[in-house]
Amino acid sequence: MELHDKLELKFRLDINQKRALNRLKLFFVSDLLFHFPVRYSDISEVKKITDLIPGDMATVYGKVSNLKTKKSFRTKIPMAEGQIEDLSGKIKIIWFNQAYLAKMLHDGDTVKLTGKVTKGKSSIYLANPEFEKMIDMPIDSHDTLFSTANSQGVPLASMPRAPLGAGFSYPIYAETRGITSKWFYHAIEKILRDKTLENIKDYVPDDILKKYNLPKLKTALIWIHKPKNKNDAESARKRFAFEEVFCIQLERQHDKFEYRKNKSFQIKLDEKKAQEFLDRFPFDTTNSQIKSIETILED
Repeated sequence: MELHDKLELKFRLDINQKRALNRLKLFFVSDLLFHFPVRYSDISEVKKITDLIPGDMATVYGKVSNLKTKKSFRTKIPMAEGQIEDLSGKIKIIWFNQAYLAKMLHDGDTVKLTGKVTKGKSSIYLANPEFEKMIDMPIDSHDTLFSTANSQGVPLASMPRAPLGAGFSYPIYAETRGITSKWFYHAIEKILRDKTLENIKDYVPDDILKKYNLPKLKTALIWIHKPKNKNDAESARKRFAFEEVFCIQLERQHDKFEYRKNKSFQIKLDEKKAQEFLDRFPFDTTNSQIKSIETILED
């Protein structure tokens, strides 16, 4: 895959995806590589619903359903109920004294819930969890993409993995209707897997990169899309921020160089006429005025 290849020739795109990419002004492989994540979300603490243990404070991602309001049988406390489901299973949700939450969410919403896993009479449930609506689920958060080996036990060397204890940060991209962060993630994966960056040229000189401790272009592009840790992402962003200022300065220096090459009118100084003009004033010029006049005449 080459940087100048059109996306529609390298990816299977439906009509909605084509329109979405056009709205984002992404037409070529290079455009996609420079469509950077707007943020990252750490799923190091996210758990599968089937792995939840009573007493734990846990974070789960999934889709909510069966939302309703009711009052407890004995105490008549207003409450909201529902359930959340991920790829591994379902768990009940209960918000005590917060019945209004059932109206803030809708069946099918993708959310992140953080709450205490509580043991009920018949099953466990999440009690009074904090919630955050999500645009999309974490990318394959519970399938083999984040495993160290696939179902046959073969290491997934080509898949992104975080250092021990660091957690994995998945990228969130600027989206529009028809295209998701998950699509961007897997598209970038394909580009990198095809070794598209092997021959990419860095337009920032090596000595400048070394002076400011910045990664090379190839490394920065990998780190900004697939950071193994927070430092990788920050180093990549630092490089591209520097690059933007660096290119602006180069453009200004080029404009100045081109301007100096242009011919200009030659103005011959007539000191006698200049003095005659100054003598018309009924006062003597100050030292500051003399210096200003000299500067003007030199220009």
